[in-house]
Amino acid sequence: MRAGRVTGAHQETTAPEGTTGASAAPAPGADAPAAVPRPRIDVHALVRTRARHPEAVAEAAARRRRRPLLNEQGRLMIVAADHPARGALGVGERRLAMANRADLLERLCLALSRPGVDGVLATADILDDLLLLGALDDKVVMGSMNRGGLQGASFELDDRFTGHRAEDIERLGFDAGKLLLRIDYDDPGSLATLESTARAVDAMAARRLPVFVEPFISRRTPDGRLVNDLSAEAVTRSLAIASGLGGSSAYTWLKVPVTEDPDDMAEVMATSTLPAVLLGGDVGDDQDAAYEKWRGALRLPTVRGLVVGRSLLYPPDDDVAAAVDTAVGLL
Repeated sequence: MRAGRVTGAHQETTAPEGTTGASAAPAPGADAPAAVPRPRIDVHALVRTRARHPEAVAEAAARRRRRPLLNEQGRLMIVAADHPARGALGVGERRLAMANRADLLERLCLALSRPGVDGVLATADILDDLLLLGALDDKVVMGSMNRGGLQGASFELDDRFTGHRAEDIERLGFDAGKLLLRIDYDDPGSLATLESTARAVDAMAARRLPVFVEPFISRRTPDGRLVNDLSAEAVTRSLAIASGLGGSSAYTWLKVPVTEDPDDMAEVMATSTLPAVLLGGDVGDDQDAAYEKWRGALRLPTVRGLVVGRSLLYPPDDDVAAAVDTAVGLL
């Protein structure tokens, strides 16, 4: 998929010639470069294909051109979009920012077209759309495996595996899986999630498929809201627990948040020899501060890349290409 162009069920637009997003700074006194326009998704064509030819999804998966997990530099830049299936639709103050599927797909297609972006993490519905749009050739495709812990639910920590199974990822020729592991020592639901996570790690290892485990130590606030503890001790403990799950760690990666104090990351990442990527999360309006946190942690020996979603797809200035290009530049 070339920059600024989407194949498949779409209405195409082409980026202005010479536009390179954040990688090309304007000359002193010159106007900033215009934002790269998003490709337009033809929803009618997409829905028509889904309704009349559902087999087209499997056919698109079978003919998808694959690539190695890591690029030539041994790094990985993945755009994440698995939030909606957990009912997490908000970005900053915009509570339903991710609720418009055509808009989300347009942002994803633009992000995937940018140089240096290696692939996407998403649930089946979104990946099926991207397959039909022809947007996943030569990209790393990660299936999101457990989405049962719905945001705000009383059962949020009993995070059942309601997304991709290991056999689905193998059948579709996808490249990896990802799962979320939140542990609250006061919530019995965490034990069920721990056990099912271990079995998912086993199932992926049996198929020689990488699985990215995203662990947190979590707790509930007095009003019942679930929050993740990003202190150095909590993140260290979560990595130690996640690293030991399953009968083999050969195919396990860690997906790790940057700690409250970024200076703690070197000590935290010494907890495990498993390869790791940094997660982005919702960074709010201070995008530059997030970039600086990522920049330092990316120098650590076990950190191989970034998996970032909302902060790149819905940046404060809405310039998706510039946000993605800046993140790629950190690698």
